Amino acid sequence: MARYRGPVCRLCRREGEKLFLKGERCQTEKCAIERRAYAPGQHGRDRRLRITPYGLQLREKQKARRIYGIMERQFRNYFQAAARMPGVTGENLLRILESRLDNLVYRMGFAPSRKSARQLVLHGHLSVNGRKVSVPSYQVRPGDVVSVREDSRNLPLIQGTIESRGGRDLPDWLESNIRTLKGRLLRLPSRDAIPTTIQENMIVELYSK
Repeated sequence: MARYRGPVCRLCRREGEKLFLKGERCQTEKCAIERRAYAPGQHGRDRRLRITPYGLQLREKQKARRIYGIMERQFRNYFQAAARMPGVTGENLLRILESRLDNLVYRMGFAPSRKSARQLVLHGHLSVNGRKVSVPSYQVRPGDVVSVREDSRNLPLIQGTIESRGGRDLPDWLESNIRTLKGRLLRLPSRDAIPTTIQENMIVELYSK
């Protein structure tokens, strides 16, 4: 299973904005964007590039991939699936990404970042509708219940996240109980209800060339 294993703060610097890849650290003065708000690399500070329309589209695609922690081939497969679905392709793509199990674990407040949520899922700490699921890309459907398994509820990572986040910033299309460590996907979100700065129309234009 391929995944990016390099330093993640340089990804935020490359995109020029916070992607919230390191949880609580992104909220402090230690965040790389706060200290070095320029592109990484030897010439990052002095780089003056002329951004073409294609470059803007590429950056949006890369930003989406990095936010959700997805490699290129899988992201393209998601786009093709979204294009086959009825409705607006860009919105369909975001709904698919938001319905991933690792993303929902993060959104529900059980992990400080998507990367941590992915690791929790891979290690078998989560279940869906009472059955253990260890696939981060598992597509959760409306009505499914996501819960932390009984033997994993005292993990320091989970307890620390609950204490720091306390169920805050929960979208209205999700339900989460920090006492029972259970959550539910109430419905697929509308575009306005997805808290992200991604301009999905640019991704559609890029893949439609």
